[in-house]
Amino acid sequence: MIRHALITGAASGIGAAFARRLAGTAFVRRLAGAGHGLVLVDRRRDRLDALAEELHQRHQTAVEVVHADLTTHEGLRTVEDVIARLDTLELVVNSAGFGTGAPFALTDLPRQVAMVELNVIATLRLTRAALPGMIARRRGMVVNVSSLAAWVPAAGSAVYSGTKAFVSNFTESLAVELRGSGVQVQVLCPGYTRTEFHAGDDFREFRARTPGFLWMTPEQVAAASLRALDRGGPLACIPGALNRCIAFLSWLPGIRGIVRAVSGRLKNQGPGPQPR
Repeated sequence: MIRHALITGAASGIGAAFARRLAGTAFVRRLAGAGHGLVLVDRRRDRLDALAEELHQRHQTAVEVVHADLTTHEGLRTVEDVIARLDTLELVVNSAGFGTGAPFALTDLPRQVAMVELNVIATLRLTRAALPGMIARRRGMVVNVSSLAAWVPAAGSAVYSGTKAFVSNFTESLAVELRGSGVQVQVLCPGYTRTEFHAGDDFREFRARTPGFLWMTPEQVAAASLRALDRGGPLACIPGALNRCIAFLSWLPGIRGIVRAVSGRLKNQGPGPQPR
């Protein structure tokens, strides 16, 4: 029987890196046993179809594509229905998400609401759709993609940092509830990652002034997450030694105040820093 992994935001960035990694590594063979299949979810039809064809041709992977806008009830309902019929679903990666790089009071409100719908509501609903079956089978894994911004809030990312703080706390609370169930959850907290997240004109100056050593690739992030899952932990996966240091330092007295002060000075030069 074919076992399945479902990835949202799969058409690009970290989601696509997970899809490629899962299709071509021993992790999938361990996950799937006799066979494996990927369910790729994204609203960008052409790019999703192209990725599915690539994975099928390169790895002979069984790939199902689901074209859905996860900021809508209809799109979420579509994916929930897919999850409900997959009685072999063993991994869900909630990677879909986006952020904006402007002050909250000056940013279009519908776009901010859509950010909450995608980063928070979609993660909540799809995790809820997957867990009962995993618990009943006593096996399964859920990866919720958060961000280093959940640890270090800054100017220009008020809503984004808030949504990612929710994802982190939500997943950590789930880990407590799921002890002994056979189901593993992980909150993945990447720092600056070279994806389309920072590719727009709004982030041009930010990209130019951010040192190269601070950046990771989507492939590095996905690989770190899967290695952590394969080893059974930790609950919070923070790829990159420097990012782990930043997360640790964020808990020291005064560090968040320093970050807020620095980002406040930068906000007039462009968008504030938003990892992931």
